[in-house]
Amino acid sequence: MPCEVERVSVAVTGSSGVRVALRLLEVASKHLSIDGIIVTRGALEVARLEEGLEPERLLDSLSRYSTVYMEDDMASPLASSSSQPDAMVIVPASMKTVSLIARGMPLNLVARAALAILRLRRRLVVAPRETPLGLAELENLSAIARMGGIIVPLTLSFYIKPRSVDDLVDFAVGKILDSLGIEVDVYKRWRGPED
Repeated sequence: MPCEVERVSVAVTGSSGVRVALRLLEVASKHLSIDGIIVTRGALEVARLEEGLEPERLLDSLSRYSTVYMEDDMASPLASSSSQPDAMVIVPASMKTVSLIARGMPLNLVARAALAILRLRRRLVVAPRETPLGLAELENLSAIARMGGIIVPLTLSFYIKPRSVDDLVDFAVGKILDSLGIEVDVYKRWRGPED
C-alpha cells in the first residue's frame, strides 16, 4: 500500500448512514483530492428516507466535491485499474456491496472500482453500518480484510463523550480518515483517563 494518500474516490451505497458520507466528503475535501464519487440507487433512496434529500438534491450536494457517477456507469474512469486514485472509501457500505467485493463480482461500478483498488494493492476502506451481523456478513467482511481492505464499522463510541449525533458522525469520519493516514481533529482522541 502506498504511504501517501493524496487522491481518493468515495462510494455511497444503500445502507443507513448517508450523513456520514456527506460529512466525510466535507472534511476529506480539505485534505485530499476527491477523484470521483459513485452513488447507488439504494443510496438515493436512503438519503430520501433518512435525510429528506431528494435524489437531485443529493447528487447536487455530492457534485460540489467531484464528478458523480451512478453505479451502472461502466464507462466511468473508475471502472478501469488504469485510472484508480490512491485509495477508495465505501461509506456507508451495504451488505450487498460487501458481498459483491468479497466474492469478486464486479456487477456494478462500486464493486468494479473496489476490486481494481485491491488488485493494485491500494487502500480500500469499507465502512459498513449493519447490525446484527450473521455468519455470511462476517465471512464477507473477513474476505475483504484478507484481500487487503480495511474494515471500519460505523459504530458508537462513548469515550468521546458525545453530546449529539453529529459527534458520533465525526467520530466515524475521523476513524475513516485515520485509516487513510490522514489525521484530522474532528473527534476527541483517547489520551488516557486523566485527559
